[in-house]
Amino acid sequence: VDSYDVTVEEDLGEIQLIKIEKRRYWYQDDWYLKYITVKTPVGDYLEFPCYRWITDEKEVVLRDGRAKLLRDDKTQILKQHRRKELESRQKMYRWKEWHPGFPLSIDAHSHRELPRDIQFDNEKGIDFILNYTKAMENLYVNRFMHMFQSSWSDFADFERIFVRISNTISEYVMQHWREDFMFGYQFLNGCNPVLIRRCTEIPKKLPVTMDMVECSLERNLTLEEEVKQGNIFIVDYELLDGVDANKTDPCTVQYLAAPICLLYKNLEKKIVPIAIQLGQKPGPDNPIFLPSDATYDWLLAKIWVRSSDFHIHQTVTHLLRTHLVSEVFSIAMFRQLPAVHPLFKLLVPHMRFTIAINTKAREQLICECGLFDKANATGGGGHVQMVQKAMKDLTYSSLCFPEEIKAKGMDSKEDIPYYYYRDDGIRVWEAIKSFAEDVIHIYYESDEVVCEDVELQAFVKDIYVYGMRGVKASGFPKMIRTRETLAEYLTVIMFTTSAQHAAVNFGQYDWCSWIPNAPPTMRCPPPTEKGTVTIEQIVESLPDRGRSCWHLGAVWALSQFQDTELFLGMYPDEHFVEKPVKEAMAKFRKNLDEIVSTITERNKNKKLPYYYLSPDRIPNSVAV
Repeated sequence: VDSYDVTVEEDLGEIQLIKIEKRRYWYQDDWYLKYITVKTPVGDYLEFPCYRWITDEKEVVLRDGRAKLLRDDKTQILKQHRRKELESRQKMYRWKEWHPGFPLSIDAHSHRELPRDIQFDNEKGIDFILNYTKAMENLYVNRFMHMFQSSWSDFADFERIFVRISNTISEYVMQHWREDFMFGYQFLNGCNPVLIRRCTEIPKKLPVTMDMVECSLERNLTLEEEVKQGNIFIVDYELLDGVDANKTDPCTVQYLAAPICLLYKNLEKKIVPIAIQLGQKPGPDNPIFLPSDATYDWLLAKIWVRSSDFHIHQTVTHLLRTHLVSEVFSIAMFRQLPAVHPLFKLLVPHMRFTIAINTKAREQLICECGLFDKANATGGGGHVQMVQKAMKDLTYSSLCFPEEIKAKGMDSKEDIPYYYYRDDGIRVWEAIKSFAEDVIHIYYESDEVVCEDVELQAFVKDIYVYGMRGVKASGFPKMIRTRETLAEYLTVIMFTTSAQHAAVNFGQYDWCSWIPNAPPTMRCPPPTEKGTVTIEQIVESLPDRGRSCWHLGAVWALSQFQDTELFLGMYPDEHFVEKPVKEAMAKFRKNLDEIVSTITERNKNKKLPYYYLSPDRIPNSVAV
């Protein structure tokens, strides 16, 4: 890092813009410029933030760091600069359909084709093939790869690839994964805590009777009464029904199921499973499995649910609802908000490396014959079908955290006391919203100013038209008319790109490294009758050695923070220069610090601490 002082003898008058040119040397010498500070003859300082790469023989024209709405620009030169910047960005950041029905993504086939400003500093650092292979070496599991197709001999055999890091969640999972309380707990605080909802009526497709579940109920009430009192919960994997299982390996047939799982809040207010049906259509060959069944019948039914949960988690909760959605926000921002716009300055830290990581994923991970095909039953095209089906549930209200929790009937703290994902998520949501409101009130003195901001309206429209494909039912606004709505909209963007992604990404090694707890594929079809399951059959159903190793490498690599990670509230790039915004940032950080303290205090002496939504572990953006 170098700093340069340039002294100018003559009086330049009032400075409107600064132009930086770079001459080309014989070799590529891209230059990253952070900012320029101008000291005027009267001793004032002007900041001109840049935070961009200057490449080849390009020139960059900068405005001073004070954030301005279009209506604030009075001179022609500033209006023209603003327009030109957007015209050039719109040529660079183009929308493209990767698969029919998907949210649109960036028009680039590889990481190298992306604009230099949004590429990773070091492409090697995000090479999935390299990282997964490195992870398998670090975990010392690559010694099993030559036995790719062979089965493990029993559950204990899985321990040969399990890295014991004592006193961690992953070790606790390995020790307790068979227990019903552990199975239920994961719906609240595992890495996919978004599916469980209160059951208001037992669905017709799940013909559970009182006789079946009586021995699981603890309040001397009928099943109907338990439902009425709000003690019954349900998780339905209907989305997986009809999805094609992976056929890319002719040597291994792989299977998917679409189970329905009924859960019960017992007298200790813990959530436990009471009935599992492995298919959507009831019938004699689709029995309802119960805790009172033979041990291995019940265990295999739970394993099938855990496997289905893994698929929904990876493709819908994680890929679609954090990665792809964040990319939409990111492209729209670059296309419609100039660097001088206060909302560009507010959002840009939350878009860091998102387009780059997604482009790399389309290049290596989720493409045809990509890494995803190697170990996952939804590889080979199933994951594409899943995203297409899940688009109908991708609504604006489902991205508003408190609203979504409420819609699922999961909002009562008194009723469901151990739902830490909800508790921490709401705290972080409130802190982000308060920060967004503070920034909005600095730049928008009224709702009228919001309505008149054509750049903001173009940004919102881009997200609706290209991201949500203009689907009215998505509930995404086409226009924003009030400061209050704008605060919520910005909170949705900042929360999704930071907290939501952290909650569903960084727990993957903790919860999925013990393979029987999160099998990425199943090699035998779901059982169609009771009383026949053996331990051998379960082990035959679970992933073989090779797929287990790939899976382990993947969940390890995905759970690591970047070397240069910036966590929520850390804004080292000073896009904003005004004092009121600096004060709003300081208040935001103080609020976040208080949340960290509360979470740390709660987690003390807990065997299963919940820390994924602790702000000091939430990266600003989706970058892994």
